[in-house]
Amino acid sequence: MSDIHLEITKLSHSYRRHTSNELILNEINLSVIRGELLGLLGPSGCGKTTLLRLIAGFERPVKGQVFLNNKLISSSSYILPPERRDIGMVFQDYALFPHLTLWKNICFGIKSSVTKERARWLMQLLGLSDLKNYYPHELSGGQKQRVALARSLAPGSSLIVLDEPFCSLDVEVRNYLRSELSNVLRSCSATGILVTHDPSEALGICDRVAVMKDGKLQQCDKPSTLLTNPATPFVGKFVSQNNLVKLNVMEGNLKTPYGSILVKKHLLNELPRILMFDETSLDISLNSEGRAFVTGKEFRESYWILRVRQDDDTLRVNIPLDREINLGDRCDLKFIYGKYALLYPGCVSCILT
Repeated sequence: MSDIHLEITKLSHSYRRHTSNELILNEINLSVIRGELLGLLGPSGCGKTTLLRLIAGFERPVKGQVFLNNKLISSSSYILPPERRDIGMVFQDYALFPHLTLWKNICFGIKSSVTKERARWLMQLLGLSDLKNYYPHELSGGQKQRVALARSLAPGSSLIVLDEPFCSLDVEVRNYLRSELSNVLRSCSATGILVTHDPSEALGICDRVAVMKDGKLQQCDKPSTLLTNPATPFVGKFVSQNNLVKLNVMEGNLKTPYGSILVKKHLLNELPRILMFDETSLDISLNSEGRAFVTGKEFRESYWILRVRQDDDTLRVNIPLDREINLGDRCDLKFIYGKYALLYPGCVSCILT
């Protein structure tokens, strides 16, 4: 059986203590395995940071329990103070003391010579040794975030929670620190929980990812499972940035404005209502009389992603860099024959025609 480091059971929370219909978190059940980096992924306002605050001990839940190493640390009637939890916290705004040097920031509150030796090792591990006497205002954003990470790990914390630590950094620094995070945690034998709203960040560096929406846990799985077998249409759309369209049933066949669907009927336990497919599944052709029109265009290194509106649908379409389609252009959309898609409810595989 896996070694459970942190366990959350039926956790609910509201900032208005007596209004159960305004829950920020609603019946969250989640286990964090010792040594893993778990991602908390979801859109802004879904409850990610609130869950982190409950884990860290900054809030008392209205319902449910939090266990650390099989010991109760939070419930509606009991809360262990944050300083006694053996949990390190990394904030998105660094939270460094401006009047202290890098070394003193990392060692703040540390008295043991053994722990200070650990702080020196962390500085070397994170490439900060040459900046020991620098003040926060003399450091770059990436350096400040490495200081914040070193400070959270220096006391020997076994669990580190990180609240969108890379969101304010430029792309190159963000990618570098992302790749380093799991290596640093592994070197320190620490477990990590990373809050992010960026699917590529969560999928790229986390061992498992918990997807949240409206205060509820939608799915917690390995990145590969989230991509290939999303439990709900929301998970598929948010994690993979897939397209969702409503289905019509005509003469027993499943149809959409973009084409039809082939599916083995014995796989369907109930009539599907939603079709999910990726941005490579649509063919787009310019047509001045077309029903669809281009509302957005995003650069993706080796291709363009177009946002195309047709009736109530806004869809993502992949096109090559050398293809000239611009904002406002009218067009037609149709499925590319033979592409695979998923039907919901049920997450049933089908073929587009």
